[in-house]
Amino acid sequence: MDTKISSLLPVLALLCLFSSTSHAFNITRILDTYPEYSTFNSLLSQTGLAKKINSRRTITVLAVDDVGDLAGKDIDLVGTILSSHVILDYYDNAKFARMKRSKILTTLYQTTGEAQEQNGFLNCTKTPNGIMFGSATKGAPLVSSLMGVVFQRPYNISVLQVSSVIEAPGLEDSPPPPHSRKRAPPPRHHHAEAPEPEEAPTPTPAPAPADASADDEDDGDDEADSPDSDSSDEAAAPAPRSGSSRVHVGFVAVVAGLVSCMMGLL
Repeated sequence: MDTKISSLLPVLALLCLFSSTSHAFNITRILDTYPEYSTFNSLLSQTGLAKKINSRRTITVLAVDDVGDLAGKDIDLVGTILSSHVILDYYDNAKFARMKRSKILTTLYQTTGEAQEQNGFLNCTKTPNGIMFGSATKGAPLVSSLMGVVFQRPYNISVLQVSSVIEAPGLEDSPPPPHSRKRAPPPRHHHAEAPEPEEAPTPTPAPAPADASADDEDDGDDEADSPDSDSSDEAAAPAPRSGSSRVHVGFVAVVAGLVSCMMGLL
């Protein structure tokens, strides 16, 4: 029994290693177990923030059970606001307790390149009434307080409940429209690339198929490099002939061997 257990120890060690190194967590599944955050959870999925959160190794999500302030807002704006509730570090009660006074926290919104005037950061301040959050934008008030811990897995993900939505001043004004226009060109670029496969059949060497019908499959894969592939095909043409001659020689040798065996039996 001891030998069997000792032989299993390396396997168990590997399993522990893989489980610890794989930061696998799913914010959607985590919040699914807390019905009070169902709307907040749904908005994370609709805005695509859930996937971004899951792709991180270390994250803190400031969850709000009452998102009524977001009702009626454009979904892109909702995504911008909620991305400010995702801190790019791990925080829990113990870490907040060690905080002296105030700390500027980097949020997921800062990584988008759309943040302006510090609105990609949060101001976290320890007050007599507890930990308070607000936008790091100059003059922005502390508007949301830390209510408690919803879920935590040190030191990968922490979900903390805050009292209200944190929205940077002026976030609804101008930033979303211009950036949404800037994102429009990529789809058009894809449309510009689409005609290339249609142009490829026209330069395909129609007179050349006389060389070999078996090359049709390669033509489909290398349409963009058809001139080079034609020359390479011509250079490689003698090789199959030498290979076929070897096959014939080998076949003759086999037949000769069989004949000699039969003669020996007779």
